[in-house]
Amino acid sequence: MKATACIRVFADTDHIAQGQTRLAHVEPALQSLASVLALAGNEVRLKILFLLAAEQQLCVCDIADVLQMTVSAVSQHLRKLKDGGVLHAHKVGQTVFYALSQTHLPILQPLLVGLAAAPSLQSAL
Repeated sequence: MKATACIRVFADTDHIAQGQTRLAHVEPALQSLASVLALAGNEVRLKILFLLAAEQQLCVCDIADVLQMTVSAVSQHLRKLKDGGVLHAHKVGQTVFYALSQTHLPILQPLLVGLAAAPSLQSAL
């Protein structure tokens, strides 16, 4: 075990080993979650995710209108979210619709829906 700056009388090596085992077991999921949260860490992308959680699917033009941004700027954010696997796109005629990926929906949906239900969160931040 590595030396640490922590001063303690007794190190519970079993407890430490169990923690390391738990982390190793969920490492891929943690990496995936960190990637999703890194993408959602941008305010514009977080707004896009929030809108998509509420509306199920939107086209780039609708998102641009709601956010009062250019289609080009919104498209760049959508591309990052899509490349990160957070969104998927499907085309209907000439229009491309974006929706939250089913893979990340169980993680994102409760967080994003909770924002609308918790306006007091704004004062806490």
